[in-house]
Formats: sequence, C-alpha cells, structure tokens
Amino acid sequence: MARRTHLTDLGTIANLDLTELGAGKEGWLDNPNLLCAFDTDSLAIANRYFLLVLEWSHASAPASFRVKIRPNLSPIEAEYVSALEWLVFDDIRVIAVGTSCGYLLIYSLGGDLIHKQLVYPGKILRLRVRGTKRDITEDTSSSEEVCVVIPGIIARFDGSDIQKVLRKWYQETQNRFWNQSSVDKGSEEYEVSSSLIPYQCWNVNKYGSCVDAAVTGVMPPPLLELQSSDRYYCAVTIGADAAISAFRLSEDRSRSFVGALLSKVVPATFSTIASFSKLVWRTQQPTKKPEPKPQPFARALPLTCLKDHPRKGEKLTLSPSGTLAAITDSLGRIMLLDTRALVVVRLWKGYRDASCLFVERLVNKDSREHVKNDYCLCLAIHAPRKGIVEIWQMRTGPRILTVPCPKGSRILQPTYRFGSTFAASSSSSYKPLEVFFLNGDSGQLSRLN
Repeated sequence: MARRTHLTDLGTIANLDLTELGAGKEGWLDNPNLLCAFDTDSLAIANRYFLLVLEWSHASAPASFRVKIRPNLSPIEAEYVSALEWLVFDDIRVIAVGTSCGYLLIYSLGGDLIHKQLVYPGKILRLRVRGTKRDITEDTSSSEEVCVVIPGIIARFDGSDIQKVLRKWYQETQNRFWNQSSVDKGSEEYEVSSSLIPYQCWNVNKYGSCVDAAVTGVMPPPLLELQSSDRYYCAVTIGADAAISAFRLSEDRSRSFVGALLSKVVPATFSTIASFSKLVWRTQQPTKKPEPKPQPFARALPLTCLKDHPRKGEKLTLSPSGTLAAITDSLGRIMLLDTRALVVVRLWKGYRDASCLFVERLVNKDSREHVKNDYCLCLAIHAPRKGIVEIWQMRTGPRILTVPCPKGSRILQPTYRFGSTFAASSSSSYKPLEVFFLNGDSGQLSRLN
C-alpha cells in the first residue's frame, strides 16, 4: 500500500545562486536577519541590505530571478532592512520594506522606488497586512489595512489610501513613457511619489515596549464617551514586560474644544508670523529641505494586560477575522487568545521556538464548488525542535494531522489580497488559507494538502 503524502511540490530554489543570503550552509533559513515574504508564485527574500524576488512560471518548475533591489539606506544611521511584505491588489503587486530607522519603502517589481515615508523614528519590527471581507449575508463592513509595528508604537494605513498612491504612480509612469521621445527613452528615470499616505499612529508602551502587535478589528466605544462617527480599534501587543496587552485605539486625537482650538489656531499663527518675518528680513541663504517629522499620536486607552514573569511574548499570529490570536512565549507555550473577550481560551505546552499560522481545512466534500462555510479554521504549529508541523482544529478541537518537517525549514503563507470584497460569498473565487513549506537544505517549496 502506497504511503500517503501530505505535501505537494510546487517548485525549487536550489537552481539559483543564493550564497549572498547564506544558502549552502546548514540551517541558513534559521538566520533571524533573513526575511521572507511569500505570494502565490513569488518569493521575496531579504537580508539587512538587499532583497531578491524569485518567481515560478508554473508548478514544479525551478525558480528564476525577477529583480534584485538594494534600498538606499543611511550609512550614518547604520540603517538596514528590518521588515518585508507583499502588497497585492487586483492589478498591482508591489513589495513593502520597513527599515530600522522607521521608513516605509514601496518598490515595484521592476525595482523602482514608488514611495518613501517616515512612519516613526525606530526599528520597524513587522509589516502586517490584514483584511476583513464583507459578507453579503452579514451586516459587517470591510476593513483592509497595513499595520506597522515599532517598539511601543502601532501605525495603521488604510488599504484604499495605499492603492490610490500606487495607481497614481503607475498612471504617471505610463504617461511619461508614452509622452517621451524615442531619443531619450533610454535615460528614463521614475520619480518617487511625493504625496504622503495618511495613517494613524498610537503609543502603546503603557506596559512596556512590544516585540509584536496587531490591530484585531473595530470595537465599540467606551460607555461614558460621546457617540461619534469615529472608529475605535482593538490592538493586542506582546512583549517582555507584559506577555499580552490590549488597547482601545481612537481615531480622534482630541475631543476637547481647547485641543481643537490649539491645533487649528496655533499653526496658523506661527505660519503668519513666519511669512511676515521672511518679508521683513530677506536672506540670501538657500532653503534647506525640511526633515520629515513623525505624526502626532492618537489616543490609546489600555484595557488589560497579563504580567507573568519570566514569561515573555515572542510571536503573534492573527486569524483572518481577527477574533483569535496565537501567541508564543519564552516558556515554550502557545496561547490562543479570544481578541473580543480578551481571554485565553486554550494553551499548548512544550513548543519552544515555535511559529504558528492559521489554515482552513475542507470538511464538506459533497459539493463541487466549495464556499467558505465548507471549511473549518485550524492552527498549524511548527515545532522545529521536534521536526514536525501539527494541525489543530479551532477552537477546542483535536489534533488532526502531524506532518514531518525537515530541520532548517520555514512555514509560509501567501499575503492577503486587497480588493476582494465579496470573495467570502463567491463560490468560484473563494480560496482557503493554505500553508507552504520552504526547505532550506533542499530548496524545495511544497504545499500542505
């Protein structure tokens, strides 16, 4: 009887020369400075100073180089690449890079810098792309966002605002290409988008600096607050001082009349005085380009925290709906947190250095065209010290599957795709969450069946 296999080979990166990234050494994918971001048929790998984009033309094919990007980093500040993620829209795919100085860089697949913006001075720990798709049968609004995590800081970019800047850049680039004469077509240079993407920024270091965080979704306002059209978000952070912390994030920076008056009148007054002084005392000194300044913080109200020394939070993984979060800690335990009730509903022990991803398992195999309700949510736990990946049914279900995982492997998941609003209700377009294996020693990329 043939042995059942749970993995499907998709491609390999063994044919490429990746020695600059450390390939060829045993366990090279375990390097914490090596970042990976996975899309359906593309893989972005970055070290501290450059990144490579690999792609597959079809299943089981060897990978090929798409582009090599060297960001223009500050040598004075010893700046380096600290976060990496794909941004995938309907017809646009770009790469988002976070740096140790707090800059968000967005590159095209041609290697052109589309956008550069300072989020906040500090190391960007994580770029988290998430969306809650609107269902026709449910009265819930869709929310698509990019969350930037900095120690003690959370910033949130709306997906529609990023898409506007990207579409504008691509449109201007296309217009410049067609309007350019054939003589100077070879010396074409693409300009970086000068418009800033609006975002909200919150200070969440009430219980100490965080190592990872996530905006889990929209939550109701406090009972004693005035009702308004402003949204409130729930954020969960993990760190060394507090293993788990939760905050209510407000879009409104100030509700007081005095604060609103100062925010409007004071800048206008200083602007008028500065303009008048320039008319009176004209100087011949060249004007210096103003340094970018971080955005002021919006209000973040602490809700609860879990302090259990010496437990330290290490990694946080959010479910697609944002209602569950899997948190690994320094004691080798994995906590399943209900982000609405802010209660730990399940605990696993004996999983040191583990990493988690949520995955969907098909349970209703009768219908030909599967919809979201045909799948159940599960949690994939990669235990590198045990050399296995376990699949557990949520929330309190049993362990469904145990798959051997070679040493030096990583589990990956394609990034969220923006713009698919009704994908959860469309039977033909719904794609379940899947988990992929990247074996660093053999270079093989596989999908978990």
